[in-house]
Amino acid sequence: MTKMYYENDADPSLLKGKTIGIIGYGSQGHAHALNLKDNGHKVLVGLYKGSKSWPEAEKKGLKVGLVADVARDSDIIMMLIPDHTQRDVYREAILPHLTPGKTLMFAHGFNIHYKTIIPPKTVDVSMVAPKAPGHRMREVFEKGSGVPGLLALHQDVSGKAKAVALAYARGVGCTRAGVLETTFKEETETDLFGEQAVLCGGVSALVKTAYETLVEAGYQPESAYFECLHELKLIVDLMYQGGLSYMRHSVSDTAEYGDYTRGPMIIDEHVRQNMKKVLKAVQDGSFAKEWIAENDEGRPRFYKLREENSTHPIEKVGKELRGMMSFLKNPD
Repeated sequence: MTKMYYENDADPSLLKGKTIGIIGYGSQGHAHALNLKDNGHKVLVGLYKGSKSWPEAEKKGLKVGLVADVARDSDIIMMLIPDHTQRDVYREAILPHLTPGKTLMFAHGFNIHYKTIIPPKTVDVSMVAPKAPGHRMREVFEKGSGVPGLLALHQDVSGKAKAVALAYARGVGCTRAGVLETTFKEETETDLFGEQAVLCGGVSALVKTAYETLVEAGYQPESAYFECLHELKLIVDLMYQGGLSYMRHSVSDTAEYGDYTRGPMIIDEHVRQNMKKVLKAVQDGSFAKEWIAENDEGRPRFYKLREENSTHPIEKVGKELRGMMSFLKNPD
């Protein structure tokens, strides 16, 4: 069975006397920095000049500096800026300060796996990837719990890279829930595939297509929204709590029968083959090349797609309906 690591597997003393540089203060950055600080570790936050996050981080009692200065002054450098910006920031501000014996860390393997960042052979390179958005990670940490995480090694020059990564995972709260050891390759490819096939791409396309099917058949857009989008959270919450079986146990027998008999009609062999194509593009690097090129060209297709999708009818109907749902202003 796969090995999971918990609190007793991590030695926080390995971070004693070390300075941890958190590069970025967005969703993940703020959670890592604050959780580490609360656990008694020395943290610096690296940002660009004029960043709106600079005063926000300082208000939380964090010491902030320019990325290059933080990289110079840190023993452990954690990259928590978006994938598409990491390459240039690394080359300009971090690489010059990656002296032998330092540790370079990531929360996602994209740039290491696809070799847009190639660290010097004199530093440890590892990954601690919490499996939750940063705000959720911070929220459960403050309640005394944590979110699960993944751990991977790319370079272990010191012989202590894994132990230091586990200490870091404990510092951000992941060992409270459990840390699974993986590889940069596995984390990157499964993460991208999951986002594209299910979590973002697959679910979004399924919801929009189902909504359009009902509206085109003459049903009210509001009814279509409730059935195809609003209630999705209820089902996902049940799956999250107890898996597919618990969800099926909790819904009506009619819904369960429809699940078994109609689900495979929607997600058929044709969809499976398309999923394999999506996975292949992740595995062979063609998706990464496409995304890197899109950013290098100024993101023309990305911005066009964002605009097109933001104006879809389901967004207009949803905005109006959500405006009537006072409970959404104070979600659990």
